[in-house]
Amino acid sequence: MSLTPRRPRSRRLRAVLLGAAAASVVAAALPAPVPLGIGDPLFPHLGNPGYDVLSYDIGLTYLGDNSKPMEAVTTIDAVATDGLERINLDFARGTVHGVEVNGRPAEFASVDEDLVVTPQSPVHAGEPVRITVRHTSDPNAARDGGWVRTTDGLVMANQADAAHRVFPCNDHPSDKAFFTFHVAAPADVTVVANGLPIARERQGGRVVSTYRTSHPMATELAQVSIGHSVVLHREGPHGLPIRDVVPAADKAVLEPWLKKTPGHIAWMERQVGRYPFETYGALIAGADTGFELETQTLTLFERSLFVRPEFPEWYVDAVMVHELAHHWFGDSVSPRRWADVWLNEGHATWYEAKYAEEFGKRSMDQRMKAAYGLSDGWRAAGGPPAAPRASAPGQKIGIFRPIVYDGSALVLYALREEIGTKAFDRLERRWVRDHRDSTATTADFSALASRIAGRDLSGFFKAWLYGEKTPPMPGHPDWHTQKPKHA
Repeated sequence: MSLTPRRPRSRRLRAVLLGAAAASVVAAALPAPVPLGIGDPLFPHLGNPGYDVLSYDIGLTYLGDNSKPMEAVTTIDAVATDGLERINLDFARGTVHGVEVNGRPAEFASVDEDLVVTPQSPVHAGEPVRITVRHTSDPNAARDGGWVRTTDGLVMANQADAAHRVFPCNDHPSDKAFFTFHVAAPADVTVVANGLPIARERQGGRVVSTYRTSHPMATELAQVSIGHSVVLHREGPHGLPIRDVVPAADKAVLEPWLKKTPGHIAWMERQVGRYPFETYGALIAGADTGFELETQTLTLFERSLFVRPEFPEWYVDAVMVHELAHHWFGDSVSPRRWADVWLNEGHATWYEAKYAEEFGKRSMDQRMKAAYGLSDGWRAAGGPPAAPRASAPGQKIGIFRPIVYDGSALVLYALREEIGTKAFDRLERRWVRDHRDSTATTADFSALASRIAGRDLSGFFKAWLYGEKTPPMPGHPDWHTQKPKHA
């Protein structure tokens, strides 16, 4: 083996070598890379400053074994909002093979759960930037979220902070973007993702399925289903295409539940207006997750929800409506900060309870009275609805406590009692109309409620959303809270 340097054989190779040398000089002049965040109080290291993501293009190669890493390519198109000498992405649990920025090789380093990229030349504010990362996506490495291994493949469960354990991203709901997925898999494997299919091409023994969203989406709502499933098609209101993804062996047993979806959508449209996306459907997974998840246009459900005999019909219906309601509250209108998550879960629980009252004869008043009694205990344990405490280390979904479900639906009940049913219904419709495909805050909701009510409700919201104690319930002086058990 010769140790004598060889001369570059082409202009292309000389340019690559010179570019790499220049990048090394730039990297040497900069301080050591560090993880960043946008300062979300609940997840301070999530998200990254300095750019706005416009779209993700994610390619995955599945070889038929859900225990092995997949080769992947993620391309991010963004606009710089500040001058950037470095670009931080959220990414962990995968191996990075290489990074390009605007088509040129870039230096990169993994620091904690950030991938820190140093382009060959700084990116200026207002400039478009394309970041391409070649990496692996490892189903075994994301035990605290991300990929979920099913009996026959994989699905995603990224809420609240796990999308970056699947693909490099700006992993915060404040930066929504369009998504395209290209998944190569064996021909006998079914692939479905968010949005609608736009291509299906055979490449040797594999088939590449391509899906694209028609509306921007938060990273936590991304979904790709890979497995031996069947896709069932039906039509919803206004010709809305509905496709359900179910284990092939369960098609018959699940059909009595799935055929209810068009009626659920029609009911929700009567409450708050037109369904906000291009398609809907249920993804039934053979996995024990302990939750259902409103992944955009393709809600993830555990198979056990539909086959366990102890669950009454009204309960399963109400859970299906809860996840559907999220497509207005949480998916179309996303939280600006994670502390605004009460707007997601409070509303989904509200419509779950309202549906259970109308079709299951489960009293809304009785449910809210019971929640009122427990509310002080929930506030003591987890904080008030709009100022929840951060979850404990290792408890990534710990913010999803009773206070953000029934405790937050209780706030909406109090608001309806305070301003009246007609004003409340106008508020709900205006909220999802005005903030469609965007993000919003608790302050935005309070301001809109005040405008519709014709009076300042800031005091009402301050007490109900931030108080350590639950305020008196308007119209129900006989309701009382219980003393917290630990007090």
